[in-house]
Amino acid sequence: MIEFIEHSKIDKAKWDDRISHSFHRNIYGNSWYLDMVCPGWNALVEGDYHTIMPLTWKKKYGISYLYQPYFTQQLGIYGDKDISIEKTNELLNAIPEQYRFIEINLNINNHIDDNRYETKKLPTYLLDLNQDYKKLYAGYSDNLKRNLVKATKQGLSTKNDSGIEEIIRLFRENRGKEVSNLKDIHYNLLRKLINTVGEKGVLNKIGVYNMEGALLAGAFFLNHNHQTVFLFSGLSEQGKQNGAMAYLIDSFIKSHAGQDLVLDFEGSVNPNLARFYKSFGSSQQEYPNIQRNLLPRPIKWLKR
Repeated sequence: MIEFIEHSKIDKAKWDDRISHSFHRNIYGNSWYLDMVCPGWNALVEGDYHTIMPLTWKKKYGISYLYQPYFTQQLGIYGDKDISIEKTNELLNAIPEQYRFIEINLNINNHIDDNRYETKKLPTYLLDLNQDYKKLYAGYSDNLKRNLVKATKQGLSTKNDSGIEEIIRLFRENRGKEVSNLKDIHYNLLRKLINTVGEKGVLNKIGVYNMEGALLAGAFFLNHNHQTVFLFSGLSEQGKQNGAMAYLIDSFIKSHAGQDLVLDFEGSVNPNLARFYKSFGSSQQEYPNIQRNLLPRPIKWLKR
């Protein structure tokens, strides 16, 4: 039987145990991660936490709705085996009617066939690092290899002690100027999230510097159960010209080659970013984005 459970009654020990043993586990589904990106989240639970689904919700104008939190690519349904279409439909049918508007991402282990929802597939790119670096490098595109040669000639170097503020600032002063949906509140959330991940010992921070010691690129990687997520990065204009981000990711791959670890680039619908992620030899997988709007016509524009 599937139950709707409010936040205060969720057994987080059982919840996190299910996440850590799920067929497709990811860092986003952990209770501590959800607590940060969506305080007060509720849940659907089947049996003794055999199958679970977080319900990340907000309220606007007195209306409760489900949304996808920032810095959380995939959530959806978690279980100890591949989630069937029937099981996905069953969990979605159990979402309480109080959530009249729904726009969320499921995960790559969820399969949906429900005409009540508008559905589209979103890409992510995965690279299995459990092979030696020479084999991984052989899978790189020719253009990427040329960029790495160029970066090496520039005398770039990496450090693992770059500051959180430095990397966030690098993003905000460059590409962040074009990303209008990220506000101060979201950068504050990112700071808290990265600090917490660091305290839990599952964070890799990498910075790329030129010969003068200036930061050209920086990134946060989050590690969880044999998976590492390329969560956030910053890149300067000089770094773009010098291939600093390619150099950064290659350095990460080189230092983790041969480990039982999958690098998740987090995907992108931006063709240039998608091409860049694929240039490392990653494979594309897809996860569902689902939408349902049962709001009265005058307020059907409700968004998060």
